[in-house]
Amino acid sequence: MKRGSFICLLLFLSLFTWQNVGCDQQGIKNTSAGSGNIEIATFAGGCFWCVEADFEKTPGVIKVVSGYTGGSTPNPTYENYAQSGHIEAVQIHYDPVRISYEQLLDVLWRHINPTDPNGQFLDRGPQYRSAIFYNNSEERRIAEKSKMALAESKRFDQPIVTDILKLARFFPAEDYHQDYYRKNPLRYQFYRSNSGRDRFLEKIWGVEKHNTASASPKSWQKPDDKTLKTRLTPLQYKVTQENGTEPAFRNEYWNNKREGIYVDIVSGEPLFSSTDKYDSGTGWPSFTRPLEPGNIVEKEDNSLFVERTEVRSRQGDSHLGHVFRDGPPPTGLRYCINSAALRFIPREDLAKEGYGRYLKRFPSR
Repeated sequence: MKRGSFICLLLFLSLFTWQNVGCDQQGIKNTSAGSGNIEIATFAGGCFWCVEADFEKTPGVIKVVSGYTGGSTPNPTYENYAQSGHIEAVQIHYDPVRISYEQLLDVLWRHINPTDPNGQFLDRGPQYRSAIFYNNSEERRIAEKSKMALAESKRFDQPIVTDILKLARFFPAEDYHQDYYRKNPLRYQFYRSNSGRDRFLEKIWGVEKHNTASASPKSWQKPDDKTLKTRLTPLQYKVTQENGTEPAFRNEYWNNKREGIYVDIVSGEPLFSSTDKYDSGTGWPSFTRPLEPGNIVEKEDNSLFVERTEVRSRQGDSHLGHVFRDGPPPTGLRYCINSAALRFIPREDLAKEGYGRYLKRFPSR
């Protein structure tokens, strides 16, 4: 046999094997897990320098634009926007595959005082009040549900007064206001430290301020290897620590239809929800999106002669599986995950196990 033909045969056999083994090897070429579709959310939370800076640090956010909206006159400027009824606001351009509108609202609540009807922190007046500007009925529904959940959480002693308003026209602010925290770091830090914003947020949220899950991030740690070998089954250790793959259709969660969330078996950090789970026909748990995009790390994987995207947990650094572009709407993605890398927490146990904030994802019974 000629050398070229022999090499071709080897490549064919490799690809055939790749298509017929574990979850980590199934799917099509995927060089990026982003959807390519950018959506825009519009929020107000006082000084737009601060709101812009906070959201630009959020995974899944592409860019943030400071501006004015809600007033009666076109083309407002920094000198006259308050007189015409406009509010300082930001437009957040985000990838809905990496972060949802609901999760953006969670970020908003953690960076404002939603009980203040007359401004935010040092800045007083209606032009500094908090507001959510919805684009459509679905955003309005999600915003109202999120606001109600915050009120029911009893996090704040006072009523939640953040307005939920139909978005009119948004006017970008002057260039010198855009990325102000980067262009003028000393002035920005002086303003922010004296505004009282961070002291208030630390008092209300503490370690949860930068974390969208109620469980403390201190618990999301990877134990040492000796502890892992004691705590995990041989299969769980092989999958999470050695990039292994479990058998199709012979794993714990491939056909699990119960309501709840899936967390990292190693660290406990929230990863996926049953609301995003679907039957892909592959024999492994499949999800259209992560529950917490910030807890997911994606890495290029060329181990089988093709470009793939490996999925790992951020705190536990556990190998979870891979993400492919052959999933259903709305994301078009398939997060193909090993059951052995997950622990399922049913809906009725979420509060007891410290994940109570996710109860709002499931309809009340």
